[in-house]
Amino acid sequence: MPEPVPSDNVIPLRAARPEPAPEPDVAPAGDWERKVAGGLAFLRRRLTGDYEVDDFGFDPDLTDHVLLPPLRPLYEKWFRVETRGLENVPDEGGALIVANHSGTVPVDALMTSLALLDHHPANRHLRLLGADLVFSLPVVAPLARKSGNTLACNADAERLLSSDELVGVFPEGFKGIGKPFSERYKLQRFGRGGFVSAALRTGKPIIPCSIIGAEEIYPMIGNAKTLARLAGVPYLPITPFFPLLGALGAIPLPSKWIIEFGEPIETAELGGAAAAEDPMLVFNLTDQVRETIQSTLYTLLMQRRSVFF
Repeated sequence: MPEPVPSDNVIPLRAARPEPAPEPDVAPAGDWERKVAGGLAFLRRRLTGDYEVDDFGFDPDLTDHVLLPPLRPLYEKWFRVETRGLENVPDEGGALIVANHSGTVPVDALMTSLALLDHHPANRHLRLLGADLVFSLPVVAPLARKSGNTLACNADAERLLSSDELVGVFPEGFKGIGKPFSERYKLQRFGRGGFVSAALRTGKPIIPCSIIGAEEIYPMIGNAKTLARLAGVPYLPITPFFPLLGALGAIPLPSKWIIEFGEPIETAELGGAAAAEDPMLVFNLTDQVRETIQSTLYTLLMQRRSVFF
């Protein structure tokens, strides 16, 4: 008998093909080769002295390959930092980034530096202006210098801006990072406007920067003032987990971060050095920057779904 011919409505059966096994989540060999080659090239440069250090002690080679890489897991996985407004930061030339300061420990400055280095189209280094205390600590001071930080004084700020560097300043200082959790996201006083004077003298733009998420990493519910005075530090924080849990209490909470760079405030047409000597102009410009950051903080807080997501 002839074999039956399948009708048009019948789909012939086919042997099922086994699903391909999932590939192991392993970095390609080429990536490892590049990492090893990069590490060897770094060691060669350090041994032969084939790297540059500027007058402030900034060592970009060491910063890019040793100091900042350990912070990337914090930035990408722990805090899940979302960066906005990078188009407001120029690709070249000097500019002054002015940001709010919080978090009990100044992690926000490090995350802002990493945001600009890793995510800005020009991969720019942020030259931070730090307090005197930073440069008096035995281990922190040399690392701060090598990563591009310098004293928060007008002379250094103006010199960096005139050299077309991207300069970062946190005018609240210790008042910002050391404030209690009950005052979170309420900006403290911005000092005497020294950063505005530096921008006016050099004619460089001021870029307001607003950061949310840092307030929640170490909620400060108390301050051991007596112990702080004995230790010679501005404050000694007490959080819900520190010192109660010891070293475990020093692990920051995984809050969700947003860093937003606002529109530049141009200073080139305001009068230069003469404008920097006008106290009313300096005060008004300082207040404008502060109000811009405070308003943006409130807006970002309304947009954030929760502290941790």
